[in-house]
Amino acid sequence: MLFISASVKGGVMAWDLSVDLIKATVQLEQPVGDGSRTVGTGFLISDPTPGGKPRTILVTAAHVFEKMPAMSAKIGYRVQGKDGVWRFDPTTLKIRDGDHPLWVKHPTRDVAAMEVEAPPEFVKAAIPINYLAQDDTFNRYNLGPGDEMMALGFPRGLSANPAGFPILRAGRVASYPLAPATSFPTFLMDFSVFPGNSGGPVFMAEGARRRPGSNQTQEVQFVAGLLTQQVELSGERLEIGIVTHAKFIRETLALLDKLPGATVTQAKAGKTVKGDPPMPPATPAVAISATAMAASR
Repeated sequence: MLFISASVKGGVMAWDLSVDLIKATVQLEQPVGDGSRTVGTGFLISDPTPGGKPRTILVTAAHVFEKMPAMSAKIGYRVQGKDGVWRFDPTTLKIRDGDHPLWVKHPTRDVAAMEVEAPPEFVKAAIPINYLAQDDTFNRYNLGPGDEMMALGFPRGLSANPAGFPILRAGRVASYPLAPATSFPTFLMDFSVFPGNSGGPVFMAEGARRRPGSNQTQEVQFVAGLLTQQVELSGERLEIGIVTHAKFIRETLALLDKLPGATVTQAKAGKTVKGDPPMPPATPAVAISATAMAASR
């Protein structure tokens, strides 16, 4: 069942998917040998095991992890102090065990997922899997070209503030048709996307959307998919983003249940190692990949 109205999450009424997703979205980063770093975006989903055990899953574009050759990356958690002030608190996340990736990748799409042991605040912030769009979501709400959606991410490695919160962008659906996802696995968004946006959630959060031909309004809140690429032609950015449907996020999450438990449960967030270089959230990128939006800086 898709969440389309006020929902209860962690005992708190969740009315605004925008705020919920901001809290669940994190920066992913790995330094590289030349002093630059690879940056991407991920977001957390609450997806219990088939046995009902709570589980927090990190979702991102597969190429974000693939462009990170080292064993560990940094995940940009945030902590709110007793004074109410947020601070950036990145920790080390193990993404490989030797040559063995600790994430699962969708067999045909640019989507990756891995189980993580997140801080309690982020376990609570993780988006319920029911927020992910299903096969009939776009048709059910008569969504199509011109409808506005939003995206969260860290363009060129930038954040909204020193606390490391993601930047919210908005744009309009720029392609037709949108469904079924099996025939049209991606769709276009008319907005500027940059390296560092890869893996960020694309979503709709309208509190009063009027259906065509109807006087009634409805609350429509769902995650439509994740950003995976920007469109370029002869090296020129066209300010169009490519979004992979949420259907493939669901399929990637399902792969976690088919693997031996030890394969992914090793993907734990470790403590920051003393002497590790800091991960400032607002340093501009200096080098950009072509179409895969994982920024090196």
